[in-house]
Amino acid sequence: MPFVPAAEAVVHEMHGVRFVSYILPAHGSKELCAWRGEIPGGTAGPAHTITREEVFLVLSGTLRFSIDGEVSTLRPGDAAVAPAGSSLGVSNPTEEPAAMWVTTSVGLEAELADGTRISPPWVS
Repeated sequence: MPFVPAAEAVVHEMHGVRFVSYILPAHGSKELCAWRGEIPGGTAGPAHTITREEVFLVLSGTLRFSIDGEVSTLRPGDAAVAPAGSSLGVSNPTEEPAAMWVTTSVGLEAELADGTRISPPWVS
């Protein structure tokens, strides 16, 4: 289906973050996935290594990104790209909630520092 009404977005929660998935294989996408990440204040997601490139656009609030050790604090309208194979960490260093739009390829996997591999349900 080429259109995804907001009411049909699929919601997942992981590591204290809410993932609201709009574009994913279950909705007919064959190559790309896109979702809104909602990050509560004071939340830090675990660092992980990604298998596919990811693109981030901050929608609201303030988010701190670490990509292969390079750290930057981004605000609404700022964007970042994490290459496939890079180490990625995202956190909200403020007390206010933040939101971002994320796009990647179908099949993205992440490996946590302890070696655990995650296949997020919103990209498969």
